[in-house]
Amino acid sequence: MNWTRAVHHLETLASTCADMATRPAAIFPLRVGALWVAGALLGDRREVESVTVALTVDAPEVPWLTEPQGARHWAAAARVPQMPVEVHWRSAHSPVWNHRLERPVLVWSVADGVDADVLAAITRGEAEALRPAAPTAEELDARLGAELALSLRAVRDRTGEYAERRWKPGKLEPVSDALWQASAGYLDLLDVIK
Repeated sequence: MNWTRAVHHLETLASTCADMATRPAAIFPLRVGALWVAGALLGDRREVESVTVALTVDAPEVPWLTEPQGARHWAAAARVPQMPVEVHWRSAHSPVWNHRLERPVLVWSVADGVDADVLAAITRGEAEALRPAAPTAEELDARLGAELALSLRAVRDRTGEYAERRWKPGKLEPVSDALWQASAGYLDLLDVIK
């Protein structure tokens, strides 16, 4: 997609995040606190395949490539599946960045709203200057080690949940999807660490 269209999708998602934050918690218990952008939109203007974002939530842990409880409901209401957006769910209590979300930039937060200066810099293809410094090799190793340990716990937990629910009545898809996501995140991290 062209640059202008990609930026439009990011702006739309930022506005949607702001709108969703005003909706009742009884209907949308998952509360998104911030929207970060990573990937191609932080470089020079060019054609991009998708918009890579991270959404942070107030959950103690969100293992890599998994969705917190209520994420699908929130995303459906925000019309995220209709956008060419690659969403990564992250805990607000841990660093957003990792090996795939390299030096992300905050676009929107509940506390401060949409950052018009960031969106303007992205529109011009000048967001590189806004990115934080790259982590050292030691910081990256420590971050990936912490993510891998969390992902392994998630694989074990979700494997147990799957084994418990496998032969019980009801849909197995939510449990099997959660196991698949945790496994995919663990394998992705394992590939990078090796």
